[in-house]
Amino acid sequence: MLKDILSITGKPGLYKLVNRGNNMLIVESLLDGKRMPTYSRDKIVSLGEISMYTMGDDIALSEVLTKLGEKEGLKTASIDPKKADNDQLRDFFGEVLPDFDRDRVYPSDIRKLIQWYNILIGAGITDFTVEEGEELAVEEVKQEVKKTAPKQQVKTQKAAATSARTGVGSKKG
Repeated sequence: MLKDILSITGKPGLYKLVNRGNNMLIVESLLDGKRMPTYSRDKIVSLGEISMYTMGDDIALSEVLTKLGEKEGLKTASIDPKKADNDQLRDFFGEVLPDFDRDRVYPSDIRKLIQWYNILIGAGITDFTVEEGEELAVEEVKQEVKKTAPKQQVKTQKAAATSARTGVGSKKG
């Protein structure tokens, strides 16, 4: 289920992959249900691709969310990530994942994880499993979007490079 849930850099919340358009992905916000396009220039990460640092092997985000769901009874988190201080966040997360790497997992990471968990629970998503091969789906879609990027953008970049080389269009002082 997590393969279709996306985080987009610079945009708040989480998004569900709805469809593919020409040169874009159509996503729907889990916060307000609004749909919008995302393009190849946006940094898009599937929650199925994320893992957390532990003292041993890294653990998939799906497993961390499952453990958090078991601790909280699939209800919103008992801690407010915005109001909790760093020590409270570490103590809370230590109850969920006792062997997390305290040097490489920052309080901001824990804060974001709890916010994502609350968004998923609020949207009625309680199945945090990632099935075999699901991680590749979003990466394949992103590659497809890059391949079909508008030719106009490429032409514009070539024109800019040509004008920079030849001095055409630039102001001479």
